[in-house]
Amino acid sequence: MKRRWIPARAALAAASAVVLAAVTLSPQQADASPTATTRAPSAAADASLAGTLVAALGDAVAGSYYDSALGRLVVNVTDEKAAGPVREAGAAPRLVEHSQAELDAARTELDSRINTPGTAWAADPRLNKVVVTADPTVAAADLAELKETARSLGSTVVVRRSAAKLTRFIAGGDAIWGARHRCSLGFNVTWPGHPNGGFLTAGHCGQAESRWSATNGGQTVAETRGWTFPGHDFAIAEYTAAVPHPSAVNPGQRAITGVGTATVGQAISRSGSTTGLRTGTVTAVNATVNYQEGQVTGLIETTACAGAGDSGGPLFAGDKALGLLSGGSGSCTMPVPAPRTYFQPVQGPLATYGVTIP
Repeated sequence: MKRRWIPARAALAAASAVVLAAVTLSPQQADASPTATTRAPSAAADASLAGTLVAALGDAVAGSYYDSALGRLVVNVTDEKAAGPVREAGAAPRLVEHSQAELDAARTELDSRINTPGTAWAADPRLNKVVVTADPTVAAADLAELKETARSLGSTVVVRRSAAKLTRFIAGGDAIWGARHRCSLGFNVTWPGHPNGGFLTAGHCGQAESRWSATNGGQTVAETRGWTFPGHDFAIAEYTAAVPHPSAVNPGQRAITGVGTATVGQAISRSGSTTGLRTGTVTAVNATVNYQEGQVTGLIETTACAGAGDSGGPLFAGDKALGLLSGGSGSCTMPVPAPRTYFQPVQGPLATYGVTIP
């Protein structure tokens, strides 16, 4: 599995050399009743509505996703009685076999029993199953063990083989340069008690490098102050001087005004110093990835491609920050196999370090 060291141009304006420029029950069709309340699609509204329905209906809700064909949020339900409230709220109910508790239990069991590098899994609400992916580096014996574990969990889990290797993309993005590695800046943050502020990037980047420059071999403009990896994958660096760093994502200097929660089916963008601005769709949340260094949980899975040097770069939707690039598979130059990337949700580092965006 590639951990993508993604240069996030979340960032710094570029004024000088010291400035970081910046699968058993067939899924039923979702209810598309014309009597359902209609509303303009919105990722933030979908996330809020999904949360409200979970709070109101509890175990009767088994995940949700945005269906672009319907133009509506689809909410999986395990009880036909829950379909009415879902429809009244403006979403499309869909009766499924497995409850969210069953899917969560299967995913937790996988987390505790499997740590083979090159494997990843997440609950796919469209399939109502936990989808396990094994890349080409997974040996036959390990794959057999993985399939046996999946069988023991019944119809909640399906195993797929991927032709693309899951690995880190370390390169020697907008780029932040360490002594040995290049990563991408994620998002600039306001940091109480630290007047110069700081930025977020991937934890494996912070683990590898203590000082950051805006150019290869250039003057230090930031120092790593904290990192977490594996388990989670985020780090924070503090600017060593009053460097201008608007809350924007390059290219295009899109302003980032707040934080959002990723929703399956949501259109997203990501940026990195190697591959620039790329788009895709959220395919899962709360995903688990096993790297050589260990397991990382709670990630956002997307179809956006990335490349070497992109680690730590920003995932966003409109003006809302969503996450930081951790790793993935595939590339931006070859359409087959389809790329898959994983992001650390930004809420984790914001809460851990007590920082805000912008």
